Amino acid sequence: MTFSSAFAQKKFKTPPYLKVGDTIAIVAPAGILKNKQETIQKAKELAESWGLKVVLGKNLFNQNNHFSGTDNERTQDFQEALDNKNIKAIWAARGGYGSVRILDKLNFTKFKNNPKWIIGYSDITAFHNHIHTLKVESIHGMMATNLSEKPEDILETVASFKKALFGEEISYTIPSSAYNNAGNSLILGQVISGQVIGGNISILASMLGSKSQINTEGKILFIEEIGEYKYAIDRMLQSLKRAGYFTKVKAVVVGDMSRIKANSTEWGSSIEQLILDVLPKEIPVLFHFPAGHESDNRAMIFGRKVELIIGKENSSFVFKEN
Repeated sequence: MTFSSAFAQKKFKTPPYLKVGDTIAIVAPAGILKNKQETIQKAKELAESWGLKVVLGKNLFNQNNHFSGTDNERTQDFQEALDNKNIKAIWAARGGYGSVRILDKLNFTKFKNNPKWIIGYSDITAFHNHIHTLKVESIHGMMATNLSEKPEDILETVASFKKALFGEEISYTIPSSAYNNAGNSLILGQVISGQVIGGNISILASMLGSKSQINTEGKILFIEEIGEYKYAIDRMLQSLKRAGYFTKVKAVVVGDMSRIKANSTEWGSSIEQLILDVLPKEIPVLFHFPAGHESDNRAMIFGRKVELIIGKENSSFVFKEN
């Protein structure tokens, strides 16, 4: 067995699930939180309604041009949350851009010895990737600023987040897309097993060549994107392909492809067909998984084994205990 194969099959550490009385920290490692005090208060009240205590990063509402404080200020909040034994989970206030700027400033020594849940999506993919290399699970789920949306639009988002945080069973059944590819025809309706990992395509591409680049061998790779041109998505996927992301991957799960920009030169195919054209034909692909930058953003535990079944009418995505 090769080293990479052994890594792919290794069980990851599961941080302790939260229980009533535990403390969660809300920090802002990336984009600015301008006029978001009310939304953060809603997030705080939501967590408190579950019996949790909430602490806010001391630099949470700082402003430094694009960012919620300087790199050092954002690093300070995140590092203090990493090192504080009383904090059981770190909840990103929002994404945007900026996580990669502080990633190498952080010391994960205490985190590796006493792992805790890191929560977020989009730009927080940088943390998910790095934590994956440390063999620790993390939660790809809603962020605090999602509480600015209408409560009725995020019912599934909130419910699945709570389940992930408190260790309840998570499984999803979704309508099958006509674009789904079962890979080998024998795979249709059969179970595909592997750890799920991935995130935002732009951030995955930005991790290439760094110590935070993930190993996709034997994994189920989740991808999502927002606000990009189709040619840019193709370029990033081609970069991932050349780096070997799709060589030994078990399957690819495609989440939301939101707010795709219209280029003056038309691409000429759907975003689904663009993705299928990049991926090897034998790789199973599930489209339209409800996770990413839409209101229905189901929580996933990255680094956790899942059983994926791509069916004719419906497809299922079931998390299994390590």
